[in-house]
Amino acid sequence: MRNSPQKITLSIDLFFRGVSTRKIQEHLQAFYPHNVDHSTILRWIRKYSLIISEFTDKLKIDSGIELMSDEMEYHRLGEQNWFVDVMDTKTRFVVSSGYMKSRTIEKLSEVLRKARITTGDKVRVVTTDGLRGYPRVLKKTFGLKSHWNHKSKIIHNVVIADERGFNHKIERLHNSIRERTKIFRGFHGPINSASAIMKGYEIFYNFIRKHQALKKCPYELAIPSLTLGTNKWLDLIKLAKNGM
Repeated sequence: MRNSPQKITLSIDLFFRGVSTRKIQEHLQAFYPHNVDHSTILRWIRKYSLIISEFTDKLKIDSGIELMSDEMEYHRLGEQNWFVDVMDTKTRFVVSSGYMKSRTIEKLSEVLRKARITTGDKVRVVTTDGLRGYPRVLKKTFGLKSHWNHKSKIIHNVVIADERGFNHKIERLHNSIRERTKIFRGFHGPINSASAIMKGYEIFYNFIRKHQALKKCPYELAIPSLTLGTNKWLDLIKLAKNGM
């Protein structure tokens, strides 16, 4: 890092806690003589979110038996996009996510396949909404069997929001994401920028911010062997670079 590691990680942390890049720039000006432009702060956020994800995406977690998958619709530059994420309901750990232009079978399968790899063979139930493509996706990724005479590896639990209401655990996460992303600078630019920022938010949710119900970060339950210090962003960057 050519800049101070503390300066960079402070900027990243403030951003995901709700501070705009311009206000972060103003904050840094009070403590660092050589200030940076707000566009540089955005580049740090995208760069280090992707670097850390190279490490965190390879981690295996001690999950429960149920995963929950859901999608959020976004409108970026006049086009419809989707953020798809998969949460372990036991630890609240987001095991996989993806920001995409459309909910194709291939794109959804990429997200669910990553979730299966991360959780191993522990999952017995996958809960989704009523999107028609999910049975095909789960057949490709988790070995779901739809024929009555074939034993399936998992149960596909379908919850129609209009009928019973979707699970509040993942809905609370989505409410938090929407509250933050509506004012993200750079989120409404190129799709690779939006994808990197959303990956950063996944890291922030899993490793940095304490979950209100759990009273700890999800990783502390999902990956108990992982120890992070006070500056978790910096520790994750070091772990990612050591593993590259």
